[in-house]
Amino acid sequence: MGRAVEYRRAAKEKRWDKMSRTFPKLAKKITIAAKSGGPDPDLNSALRTAILNAKAQNMPKTNIDAAIKRASGKDAADYSEVNYEGKGPHGVLIFVECATDNSTRTVANVKSYFNKAGGSLVPTGSLEFLFSRKAVFEFEGLETTDPEELELELIDAGLEEIEVNDGVIYAYADYTAFGEMASALDRLKINVQKALLKRFPNDPVEFTEEQLEDIEKLLDKLDEDDDVQAVYTNIA
Repeated sequence: MGRAVEYRRAAKEKRWDKMSRTFPKLAKKITIAAKSGGPDPDLNSALRTAILNAKAQNMPKTNIDAAIKRASGKDAADYSEVNYEGKGPHGVLIFVECATDNSTRTVANVKSYFNKAGGSLVPTGSLEFLFSRKAVFEFEGLETTDPEELELELIDAGLEEIEVNDGVIYAYADYTAFGEMASALDRLKINVQKALLKRFPNDPVEFTEEQLEDIEKLLDKLDEDDDVQAVYTNIA
């Protein structure tokens, strides 16, 4: 399985490196947060998180400020967040999160990507129970803090698991505990680099290298769409 793992990593890095697509998606997230909760990040936790994640992707401050300003403009788009679920090549399960000002356009595009790849959309909610939604916080390892001690500090805020990888700490909690975890980390004066809501497959599936090549073609098409914010699969 070594080659398959290397292929997946290379493919993911290829997608993550497409900053020309990443910045508009981050900007849209910032605009949505600013429009729904106000332009002051100190009073709007959703906006504060969106800005934090944009900075983690090296998004320039001018872009961030422009996205916030866009939310209060007279011609600001009325975005809504919608999800689509589908089965792709070789039976891979795919959960697609979108933010759009035209759901008719978005669903037509997403449906065409699946159809052309030999897959199809499934009714909303069909895959919901096959993925677990988690709050994920990422920050650098703290020299003066033992992970076990940190775990005790955060458990009352909803912490489920702490993982340490190459000096980076990942704290996981149920998505409903996002706000409590963010507040607890703030009280502990921990500088969080990323704070995300992510979906993880409950039963990951292994695919062959050849199958992954077909799957990646569909994932690339989804990632290229400006309305698509995040894509999750049941790939192991």
